[in-house]
Amino acid sequence: MAKRTLLYKDAGVDIEAGERFVQVIKPVAQRTFTPGVQGGIGGFAALFAPDLSAYKRPVLVASTDGVGTKIKVASLMGRYDTIGIDLVAMCVNDVVVIGAAPLFFLDYFATAHLDVEKGVEIIKGVAKGCLEAGCALVGGETAEMPGFYPAGEFEMAGFVVGVVDGAKIIDGTSILPGDAIIGLASHGLHSNGYSLARRVLLEELKLKLDDKVAGLAAPLGEELLRPTRIYVKTILSLLQSFHIKGMAHITGGGMPGNIIRILPPGSKAGIERGKWEIPPIFKVIEKGGVPEEEMWRTFNNGIGMVLVADSSEAEGIAQEARKLGEKAFIIGEVVAGQGVEIA
Repeated sequence: MAKRTLLYKDAGVDIEAGERFVQVIKPVAQRTFTPGVQGGIGGFAALFAPDLSAYKRPVLVASTDGVGTKIKVASLMGRYDTIGIDLVAMCVNDVVVIGAAPLFFLDYFATAHLDVEKGVEIIKGVAKGCLEAGCALVGGETAEMPGFYPAGEFEMAGFVVGVVDGAKIIDGTSILPGDAIIGLASHGLHSNGYSLARRVLLEELKLKLDDKVAGLAAPLGEELLRPTRIYVKTILSLLQSFHIKGMAHITGGGMPGNIIRILPPGSKAGIERGKWEIPPIFKVIEKGGVPEEEMWRTFNNGIGMVLVADSSEAEGIAQEARKLGEKAFIIGEVVAGQGVEIA
């Protein structure tokens, strides 16, 4: 009996599908290209030649992140056009708090079996996020891993590199008691706390993703898929006119877990919760049985980015942020002490 011939495709990996995928996403990525991009998509590595003429001492800033179990909501909804925006946002928002402008972005997309149509929708979202952040999508990796991921499941990770002048790095060390804390509104949950949110909403409260829940402007699934807001262009614009001492991207850990990362010794952030309206989705989750303290340390509760500046500049910063399309609030002040207090 002749020995059976086995191909890679028989093991679950479709090389031809991967090649088709690359060809389809090439023009999608090319729309994000900035002058620094050298070459195109599909090589072994990406080349980028940044214009550093405006920097006295250029310092590269890098970040990597994912979107957690928000991916599960996208899969349940069968909607993949926004999850890529989240991926970019989670990375670029982390580098801009240092004062850095993002230069280029790469993604990692792994799945059991490559669905080209689904993958293209995801990458279109990544490209949209890159355009919004002003950085180039220069490449990435697509991996088929049958037997590792369940059928239909996928994972994503993102990587961004930015640049800041060494003399303009923002690290919070100049923060003093008396400084004001400005909050920029979130678009909802952003990309954190989804394991708890899904447990409460879908299991404990027995809600369906197409349910219209009292207080929510859209069906539950649409509310949960609101993409993470990208603050890059707003913050880079603010830095042209104001001296911002410290910034915190409010992700996992909420305000207590993130603001504390930029506070120098002897400084405490006092947050006044009544200074902004907490969006309804958080109130729905809290009513599902989550203690208030847990809400604050898991979710952003309506504030996606925090800026700290001298009190004399706070109102000007908030007003300019509003002109740039943000909902901005003065939400507290720095006092003597340690940690973060929400009262």
